[in-house]
Amino acid sequence: MRVETCFLFDLDGTLVDSVYQHVLAWSQALDEEGIALSVWRIHRKIGMSGGLFTNQLLRETGQDISEDRIARLGRLHAEAYGRLSAQVRPLPGASALLANLTEAGIPWAIATSGRMETARVNLRALDVDPERVPVVTRDMVKYAKPDPDLFLAAAEKLGKGIETAVIVGDSIWDMLAARRCRGLGVGLLSGGYGADELERAGAVRVYEDPADLLTHLDEVGGRR
Repeated sequence: MRVETCFLFDLDGTLVDSVYQHVLAWSQALDEEGIALSVWRIHRKIGMSGGLFTNQLLRETGQDISEDRIARLGRLHAEAYGRLSAQVRPLPGASALLANLTEAGIPWAIATSGRMETARVNLRALDVDPERVPVVTRDMVKYAKPDPDLFLAAAEKLGKGIETAVIVGDSIWDMLAARRCRGLGVGLLSGGYGADELERAGAVRVYEDPADLLTHLDEVGGRR
């Protein structure tokens, strides 16, 4: 008996080229709040939950960050990201990859640590309608990555067991979450993490970008 595979995709850095826009947006938000943090340190946090992001801010800056300030940072980030949204593009092969899965009858969904406020920009760039495609955002779960809640919720939306899921992401947070829910983690280099980092976090295969994954889709069970 053949196991039916489903695909669960992260969004930023996995399907859309938006990681560095998020980095710059967070940098602008932090600057407005007078919080000094190097851009490279911000990049290492993209893809994790807001709570974990805040905890790391506390550790690295030594500042007392109140709930009001956290909310304000989130709003400032969303506003800054909105100003950069015209730069967001699908990554090479992203649309073709999703179309190939759809044509082959292989279910897929999107699970992102971003809230719908910012995810909507990326979905629009990708020409994905969240009314027609299963999309799970940070607003819909209790915990985001590296907790597995987003991927578990996405699999549930597809009506599939998480053990049948190929979980595709660009960050160590995606791979850690995939490992925790026992999905098959597949890493992409298009978000800026190295292959060794992704593999140490649990990726069983690493590809350059969606186009490279599409070329090797049969290696991870993406075929009928």
